[in-house]
Amino acid sequence: MAISVFDIFKIGIGPSSSHTVGPMRAAMAFASSLESTGLIAETQRITVELYGSLGATGKGHGSDKAIMLGLEGEAPDSIDPNIIPARLETIRQAGKLRLLSKWQIAFDEKTDLQFHRKVLPYHSNGLRFTVFGTSNNVLLTKDYYSVGGGFVVSGDTAAQDKLTDNDTSLPYPFKSATALLELCASHNKSISDLMLANEKVWHSEPEIRHNLLHIWQIMQDCVERGFHGEGTLPGGMKVKRRAANVYQQLTGDIPRQTPAVPVGTLDWVNLFALAVSEENAAGGRVVTAPTNGAAGICTSSDLI
Repeated sequence: MAISVFDIFKIGIGPSSSHTVGPMRAAMAFASSLESTGLIAETQRITVELYGSLGATGKGHGSDKAIMLGLEGEAPDSIDPNIIPARLETIRQAGKLRLLSKWQIAFDEKTDLQFHRKVLPYHSNGLRFTVFGTSNNVLLTKDYYSVGGGFVVSGDTAAQDKLTDNDTSLPYPFKSATALLELCASHNKSISDLMLANEKVWHSEPEIRHNLLHIWQIMQDCVERGFHGEGTLPGGMKVKRRAANVYQQLTGDIPRQTPAVPVGTLDWVNLFALAVSEENAAGGRVVTAPTNGAAGICTSSDLI
């Protein structure tokens, strides 16, 4: 199996790559397929059913919000998190949404977005979209699976047992860290040089460097927002955000709780991880690395 670094490090929104990013991508893909097949003009109503893990924890992870926004054509890597509350309020108040921001259909969240504990055949994170026409007749039913890390496959692909296969030929293929180090030694290449050579199978070197810098900037922006985020995190547990307070202590804006202990590099590393983790939990923009849950740790290591 071959995989691009840009499939591993994807830009998205929190709090979950499999429960938020994946469902948004699935909803947008489904809406786009309706447009490409011409079926969107006949669509009067859509129901979405979440199964398995999505059905059990979807609301807590914002799956419902992500799906509504995805149907409206929003992508997790480009949506402005600041506009999400207002967009959702508009949909809920009107009882309508605009597929791909073009075609308006009726949408009652209470009846058209359903959560089930049972599991669809191929994965525990399943979604089923059903399209209804003018006579409330079913025009199409299609399944998707959010298989982790923001990856999404359709039911047709899953049925063929090709959830993650990619047979792209790489100049330096490897399946373990040991094999990677052996390749580096035998070809006298650093890890970064070898990975760059593999990545050139998909992208030019200028594209690779530009996209990597963009990912790094998103990480920087996420940390900066986390430094200044205050209040409580979404959800019923009312968890208080702590990163802003720690940041103010480390910069000397407020007295430190442990003044006798000198500030060290690890204090900042821990703060980076905390800031990103809180941004992720708050639904902010993060880099899935390779999941949203790992975003804080990976961002910390990349920024030091």
